[in-house]
Amino acid sequence: MASTILVTGATGTIGSEVVKALAAKPGVTVRVAVRSAAKAEKLLGANVVPVDFDYEKPDTIAAAVKGADRVFLLTPFAQNQVDLGKLLIDASKAAGVKHIVKLSAVGADIEPGIQLGRWHRAIEKLIEASGVAYTFLRPANFMDNFIHYYPPAADGNIYLPLGTGACSYIDSRDIAAVAAAVLTEDGHSGKAYVLTGPAALTTAEAASAIGKASGRDIHYVDVPEAAASKGMLEMQMPGWMVDAMMELHGIVKAGYASATTQLVEQLTGHAPRTFADFARDRAAAWTTKS
Repeated sequence: MASTILVTGATGTIGSEVVKALAAKPGVTVRVAVRSAAKAEKLLGANVVPVDFDYEKPDTIAAAVKGADRVFLLTPFAQNQVDLGKLLIDASKAAGVKHIVKLSAVGADIEPGIQLGRWHRAIEKLIEASGVAYTFLRPANFMDNFIHYYPPAADGNIYLPLGTGACSYIDSRDIAAVAAAVLTEDGHSGKAYVLTGPAALTTAEAASAIGKASGRDIHYVDVPEAAASKGMLEMQMPGWMVDAMMELHGIVKAGYASATTQLVEQLTGHAPRTFADFARDRAAAWTTKS
């Protein structure tokens, strides 16, 4: 059945993989939301159409959702993300969108939870109240964060305040595969799926896998929480973001992020990638350039 699907956050870690996964689906037109469609040539494909999208310009939001059957909602990591989410939800409802699939986070349903979870849950509640059919994807921490947010430093060390806590990291491609299935199949309305990798591992174990894949000597250095906060502030991260990240790190350090589920395999037909799989596939990201 032909379908037009709007993907927000289309140039980011998860959104870009969702675009790839949807582009491989027959009968799907993938409408990718970008700040400037004219500058989105790398996203072009036979069934991939960039559209202008800017949360500060409501007319672009209305135009982007017009004629879309389903929406993949990924709000930016911003202090006003709930307000931004509401703009897209309201526009989607007004345009007659049939189904919203929201990228949320594991633990979003825990109250009071951490700030990141509260933001996600607030947006989930707005979707529930909208009357539009929905599915919530609640993934664990991304394996890809070891590339984009805390890669090994030049000295080969990964500096994080995670202690010996283990986390069931998930590959962005597995999240995207689930999203593509949910966006193109029936039977997922009203569901919330907690998505994880196949096993939990400590940061030291992740560092070892990255080292083995990249051929570098990689180690984990456990950083005191105060030093981690100070370091992020010195990198010009806003205080609200530092506080939110430290709460998230605290969940991992306390051992609350190690649970796993079988939903990736149940929803896609293939087992989720292991961290070793991810590290081998992405080894070039950590290989020392000559």
